[in-house]
Amino acid sequence: MNGEIFNANPTVYALSKRSTRKSKFEVGQSLWIDEQYQPELSNESEVEPIDEDEIFDLIRSIADPEHPNSLEELRVVSAEQIEIGHNHIMVEFTPTVPHCGMSTLIGLSIRVRLMRSLPQRFKVDIRVKPGSHQSELAVNKQLNDKERVAAALENPALVETLEKCLEPAGGHDAL
Repeated sequence: MNGEIFNANPTVYALSKRSTRKSKFEVGQSLWIDEQYQPELSNESEVEPIDEDEIFDLIRSIADPEHPNSLEELRVVSAEQIEIGHNHIMVEFTPTVPHCGMSTLIGLSIRVRLMRSLPQRFKVDIRVKPGSHQSELAVNKQLNDKERVAAALENPALVETLEKCLEPAGGHDAL
């Protein structure tokens, strides 16, 4: 990147509470099939539903490209900005300033995290919150164009920066 800082002094917010959902492991159940408990085999067409909190848990710890904070801490993403329909996920994010030059990189980080984490059946749209960025339409077009995303992911320098963003910000992922 060019070294220019678009928001030298962002507002940092407290982290929201983690989901109260617990895995089988956390509640002391076996992760393996219990021989005494054999549930009926489910229909292959049944798919496990996903909700906004699960998507938020996937993207909340993405690091901001300019600051040592997570997107959640800067209120760039929140569970309320996620909509889920039938195999469609729409994530809206809010840049910290209207002229943020890192908006495309932030959106690409969200897209890549979801591409790596979700089944392929999901169509994912990433959008800048309406009215929050001066180049909102251009950023949205870049983030939702398959060819542009593919071209960006072929750039080694951009992928290296992207991988740094996908590392947990400031160690907060361990909370």
